[in-house]
Amino acid sequence: MARSRFEPDRGLTARMLVTMFLLGLLYVAFVGFFIVFVPRLWVLVLVIAVGFLLVQYFFSDKLALFAMHGRVVSEQEAPELHGVIDRICAMSDMPKPRVAVADTDVPNAFATGRNQDNAVVCVTTGLLRRLETTELEGVLAHELAHVAHRDVAVMTIASFLGILAGLLTRFGLQWGLWGGFNDRNRNSNDQSTAMVLLVVIGVSAAVYAISFLLTRALSRYRELSADRSAAELTGRPSALASALTKVTGDMARIPTKDLRAAEPFNAFYFAPAFSKGFSISSLFSTHPSLEKRLEQLAKISTQLGRGV
Repeated sequence: MARSRFEPDRGLTARMLVTMFLLGLLYVAFVGFFIVFVPRLWVLVLVIAVGFLLVQYFFSDKLALFAMHGRVVSEQEAPELHGVIDRICAMSDMPKPRVAVADTDVPNAFATGRNQDNAVVCVTTGLLRRLETTELEGVLAHELAHVAHRDVAVMTIASFLGILAGLLTRFGLQWGLWGGFNDRNRNSNDQSTAMVLLVVIGVSAAVYAISFLLTRALSRYRELSADRSAAELTGRPSALASALTKVTGDMARIPTKDLRAAEPFNAFYFAPAFSKGFSISSLFSTHPSLEKRLEQLAKISTQLGRGV
């Protein structure tokens, strides 16, 4: 992969490697559990696991655009947006990604794709209406930093295991496969079948919880890393701070229905979309707090002012 002028983040790289290693061990243990305790289903588990991972990895950009109702736009359709991305790509020495727009008032942006050559950056119409050009530049530099750091692909893969755990549990419950191990003596098998079902649900829940915590911790750090890289590349940390403040403040004015629709994709957004009121998402956030992000940008601004 071609290198860019975004500053490399060794801390982020180390965290991504550790997260992927731990999730790999968890994945092997999860599949091994099914092979040992549910031998009739291990082939099905592997097929579903490999198929799901390949689809998520190779088609993550198309799936994300479809789920978030984004569409790729040409330079004629969005000349100002393309112009900003062209400038950032020139500054960062990166290939230009596909540019997309999602027609929603929720002010946000995201980047997806497995590498720089297959990346797409999408902004919402709500974001375009609210931000000045310099602020938009900071947001888009933040998103391109995710692509340059390769954490978009890592997050796509990392989120796979938790989704798989929930998928397999739901699949087994709906189709009743857990009860079909031995139909010759159904009465004697009722209790053992129930025990197996409880164990499967427990293991799946544990796998989901561990993968959830690992990906959330990585997600929070990668957002700080992208903020830092974008501020240093553009030389305008104050513009990115202004965009963050605007976007976060305007979330409160968005209808709850729209915020709930956006919440499942928080890990890929520039800023989290939280529906009004208390939410589990506020305890295990995909993003660091606004205060922490602004504090970091203020420190970078001071450093740049001193020529550090």
